[in-house]
Parts: sequence; C-alpha cells; structure tokens
Amino acid sequence: MTPRDAQKLVESIPYAKSLGIEARLMGDDFFLVLPYTDSNIGNPALPALHGGVVGGFMEVCAMAELKRRSLELGDPHAKFAKTIGINVDYLRRGKPVETYARADIFKEGSRVANVRVRAWQEREDKPIAALSGHFLLPRADDK
Repeated sequence: MTPRDAQKLVESIPYAKSLGIEARLMGDDFFLVLPYTDSNIGNPALPALHGGVVGGFMEVCAMAELKRRSLELGDPHAKFAKTIGINVDYLRRGKPVETYARADIFKEGSRVANVRVRAWQEREDKPIAALSGHFLLPRADDK
C-alpha cells in the first residue's frame, strides 16, 4: 500500500474526512494523525480535546486497519467492518496538539475481529486514550 492509497482509504470514511484525519506509513507501520483544530476542543477552559473526537478518531483507526489488512491480503473489493461495540478508556487530557493512533488486530475470526487502539500525543508510551472494540467483518457475499 502506498501513502496515497492509505490516505484515500481514510478519506473514504466521511467522519475521518470531516476531522481532517491523515494516514501515515512508516515502513510497515500504519497509523493515523488527527491534526489540531479549534473545533476539536471540548473544554476550552483547559483546553482539552473533546472525548467524542478522540473516541471517533480511534474507531476510525480500527476500521481503517481492518480494511487495510483485507486489501493487503488480496481482497480488492473489501468493505469496512461494522462496529459491534467499543470501549474507550480516557487516560489523560488530550492537549491541543496533533494526536496519533495505531491499531492492532488482537484476534480475527471468520466473522468478528477484536481490535485495540492507542492514541497518544508527545510519546507513544504515554497514551491519552485506549480503545478495545469488536467489529463485524463483511462476508465474501456481502461484497
């Protein structure tokens, strides 16, 4: 997958496009970047990123990683997985700076995948939030 293909994949998700989420590839590593904008602030007194923006950003990351994996496994018509349920742990305040996220597919079955996502700002080992989610994978005949 090229950087351009990765960006197209992310931009095909309307919410990702509205937030201005960018895809980045470094070698085999795929991660997303949420650029800072004033509209992403939930509490201007602190200021802190809105929790819904952070949670949505991580959900987009999980969905993009699942589709990217399907594409890399040779399915050119792969569809996005559907969210069954997610849990977000907010670990620290999201500051008004760029935010990064990376997804790991923890377990993938024939119909359901379990994905974990970490979002961070200055250092990857100091996440601001973590997501654990279950996603319904599309069937071959759904495509």
